[in-house]
Amino acid sequence: MNRPHPSADDLRRGTTRFDAEAVPGAVHTGRYRLRYVTWGGGPPVVFVHGLGDLPRSFCMVMAELVDRGFRVVGYDLANGMDDGCRYGAYRHEHHADDLVALLDHLTIPAADVVGSSFGSTVTLRSLHRHPTRFRRAVLQGGFARRPLARVERGLSRLARYWPGRIKAMPLREKVMNGLDGSQFVGCPPELYQFLLSCSGETPIRAAARRALILDQLDLRPLLPAIPHPVLMIGGDRDALVPRECEAEVERGLPDVRRVEFRPCGHYPQYTMPAAMADEIARWVGG
Repeated sequence: MNRPHPSADDLRRGTTRFDAEAVPGAVHTGRYRLRYVTWGGGPPVVFVHGLGDLPRSFCMVMAELVDRGFRVVGYDLANGMDDGCRYGAYRHEHHADDLVALLDHLTIPAADVVGSSFGSTVTLRSLHRHPTRFRRAVLQGGFARRPLARVERGLSRLARYWPGRIKAMPLREKVMNGLDGSQFVGCPPELYQFLLSCSGETPIRAAARRALILDQLDLRPLLPAIPHPVLMIGGDRDALVPRECEAEVERGLPDVRRVEFRPCGHYPQYTMPAAMADEIARWVGG
């Protein structure tokens, strides 16, 4: 699948519309003060962001879906910094329960859900734990397990006590450029700067604790019991989620299809939002 990258003007229009049109709200789930946005009308599509991302990261995808008649919902995962969450006692299954608490608050009996990277694990857990509350699902950069490398594990154990947000970390841009820069080759530089801006707002402690949750997580035993139709969106140049991690999900789910974007890395919401919106709309509209 080949689609052009968005322009700087496309990004500007997406962020401007998101800031002007998306309606913010909040609900206390019993574990944290969950902040969310809703945008548009029609069938609901809920976005679950990744380890170091924001609902705003999906603004270009969301704008496309709103224009096609969908209601999009994005929300902040618990971060333990400014939302009242006691992250030391927070478990992976709590993410699923808090997503359903949001659906209850918005009086959405059943929704389609899009989970990105770490959010794909929240989505899989939610489908299994609350099957009647979801209709179809999309996993972008999805996996059921992704153990950390030794260096990643050690850094995460240290960072779970660090204050501040990721944008304040020393050498952060140099490290991210080594990990992610190549996945934005051919894109306007504004798109990569938008990634840096969005990911920079993640509290360091939250990113570290989410990573440590992943290190111990293995959802493969749950997959055969998930009956929902699931679409997987992968990039041929994904440097963060190995292809085998996606393949484990494909082998485990009863009803699954995968599409691959080319050339694309781990972040189609930034680099190929129109193609991502096309696939989501086709899948959940079917």
